[in-house]
Amino acid sequence: MTHIFHPTVLREYDIRGIIGETLGPDDARAIGRGFATLLRRAGGSKVAVGYDGRVSSPMLEHALVEGLTASGCDVVRVGLGPTPMLYYAEASAEDVDGGIQITGSHNPPNYNGFKMVFQGRPFFGADIQRIGELAAAGDWDNGTGAVEERDIIDAYVERMLAGLDGIDGIDTAALGGIRVGWDAGNGAAGPALERLAARLPGEHFLLYTDVDGHFPNHHPDPTVEENLVDLRALVAEKQLDFGVAFDGDGDRIGAIDGEGRVVWGDQLLMIYAEDLLKILPGSTIIADVKASRALFDHVAAHGGKPMMWKTGHSLIKSKMKEVSSPLAGEMSGHVFFKHDYYGFDDALYAGVRLIAAMARLGRSVTELRGAMPAMVNTPELRFQVDESRKFAVVDEVLARLAASGAEVDGTDGARVSTPDGWWLLRASNTQDVLVARAESDSEAGLATLLAQIDEQLAASGIERGESVAH
Repeated sequence: MTHIFHPTVLREYDIRGIIGETLGPDDARAIGRGFATLLRRAGGSKVAVGYDGRVSSPMLEHALVEGLTASGCDVVRVGLGPTPMLYYAEASAEDVDGGIQITGSHNPPNYNGFKMVFQGRPFFGADIQRIGELAAAGDWDNGTGAVEERDIIDAYVERMLAGLDGIDGIDTAALGGIRVGWDAGNGAAGPALERLAARLPGEHFLLYTDVDGHFPNHHPDPTVEENLVDLRALVAEKQLDFGVAFDGDGDRIGAIDGEGRVVWGDQLLMIYAEDLLKILPGSTIIADVKASRALFDHVAAHGGKPMMWKTGHSLIKSKMKEVSSPLAGEMSGHVFFKHDYYGFDDALYAGVRLIAAMARLGRSVTELRGAMPAMVNTPELRFQVDESRKFAVVDEVLARLAASGAEVDGTDGARVSTPDGWWLLRASNTQDVLVARAESDSEAGLATLLAQIDEQLAASGIERGESVAH
């Protein structure tokens, strides 16, 4: 028996498709068979499986478990919950060798997909392509795996609460005056958030914790400012210290301060880094190429070693292991704590660590946000480019920049530093788009940078069109 996947489904960082069009139960079964086969051939035998709140998730979970057991792996079903709860199930249990979360992440309700971890490391890129090769060849192991259910949500919440322990010289009772708003966006983080907030010091006000795969209140992507409107209103109405929002599967964080200003992913990382560098001086802190220069400067100013790396949660996690980094983050709101945690991206834990950082640094999130340099930057500009051209265009741009003697970082695309600031052009690994971003300390400087991007694109016969959705 063989299986052929739709060509758009096996992607760089995960597996993702549209239910009933490009993704269905047969695909889930084949993913289970392939993953179990690879795990058994690597000496593993047990897989944790979780799923998010999308309408299609239970159906895919059922088929995935069938596939895993048919190829001889035992399955630990941890049920509905955020992706980091599945990562926790894999990282904390000695008898578990891999994990798969069924989730559509921040995509529209008719999408779904799979995020995977394999013997403690991210499973992406060539690993995912291998699932397709095994399916096409029908090269699957056969067996009969057992299935058990484990209720781990309370253990997961308990583990996150440890993030408030050991705040030097501060009794957690002193945090009793803190007041925080939380927006789960009807995503999978809701039930864990309710349990977590009930145990945290201070007063907590929760929005949309009931799990609803139709996302009736707003789309759960906290990096889009319009999705933070309700949280901003709650913080203003209740005069809260700050607010935290999650994406659909709870692995990306968004935040606003007490004045309603967005605290973007790289700005959150500035707070976390300042806190962490007091505990672990000289640490390497990683951020992706889209992050502000202010972040890299901030890390260096506090005695850390800033490192710029490629965008993509799997790539960042792998780099963290390689250089033993205790903290990393992305513009997209993925934050990875290896210090006192497991190194995976967990937005709920990042919320706990924001409270801890505020307590340790002795300044409110509003004060910390207010002290950051006022940079003028574009949002992430994404525009359609033919799949066959997207990487070639970036290569052409890099070649021209090298010939001109420009100051370029080629870690992931082209990031160009100039007296006006910096601009970035990179090819998306998951879509037929180019991604651009620019940052300056003035509007005039930003206009100059955007003109430089357009000039480079024009030289490759490309026009920066309307920005497309992620």
